[in-house]
Amino acid sequence: MNEVSMSQALVANNLPIPSTLGSMEAYIGAVHQIPVLSVEDEQRLARRLREDNDIAAAQELILSHLRFVIHVARGYSGYGLQLGDLVQEGNIGLMKAVKRFDPSVGVRLVSFAVHWIRAEMHEYIIKNWRIVKVATTKAQRKLFFNLRKSKTRLGWLNAAEVSAVAKDLNVSEREVLEMESRLSGRDIGFDAPDDADDDHAPPAPAHYLVAHDVDPADAYESADSEDNQLELLREGMAKLDERSRDIIKRRWLDADSKVTLQELADEYGVSAERIRQVEANALKKMKALFAA
Repeated sequence: MNEVSMSQALVANNLPIPSTLGSMEAYIGAVHQIPVLSVEDEQRLARRLREDNDIAAAQELILSHLRFVIHVARGYSGYGLQLGDLVQEGNIGLMKAVKRFDPSVGVRLVSFAVHWIRAEMHEYIIKNWRIVKVATTKAQRKLFFNLRKSKTRLGWLNAAEVSAVAKDLNVSEREVLEMESRLSGRDIGFDAPDDADDDHAPPAPAHYLVAHDVDPADAYESADSEDNQLELLREGMAKLDERSRDIIKRRWLDADSKVTLQELADEYGVSAERIRQVEANALKKMKALFAA
């Protein structure tokens, strides 16, 4: 079963994957409501899919890892592409990974799937984003459309020609040289071609990408844990009364302007000991959430 037929089967069995076509915030919220699978549940579902071609098992595996696709997609936010588009491409990679996942190997699905998810995102980025933007400012656009016809010969401009072009177009000589360099350059492949000579061909740009996370599962679990703790912190703060919330915020959360017990006591017209008691009670209530 390929990824297209898998998606069709999910829909046919009334097991839809959340759509990214609406609000991205709503999609992210819905995805984070889906429970994360334990190791035992993941292994059980993967065996059902591999041995029995169980579409319901595939759906559970996919849904439980959609939040990881979002996590990976956010790492590519600097490319100027829509998060929703990257997530959609990553979801395709996730389905490919689920289809090929072998639970007997002894690794978590997230560690296996990250390579498929990133591969789909990389392909999308390469097709939709050019590394060197040819003309991004008004002066550069003027140069882009006029520089070629302003040149009197092929090859690089000499100093006199650079000066003449800059004067004619009312831009600096530095901008002329920069645009000429951009126009003279060419795009290079992100990955080395299949027939590249390993002994002589220069390394492809993809070879210089740094693997910041040695174990994707650890990185994902750490990020997910941080998100969960932040949510618990917001929930705990919301349950405090206004004075307690203000004390906790100014004593523990405002790193740049942390106040003392005495300063808060003077402001509220009570003793420093009373402020300490309020603080201790508030912290106790919030710790109970984290311990639950």
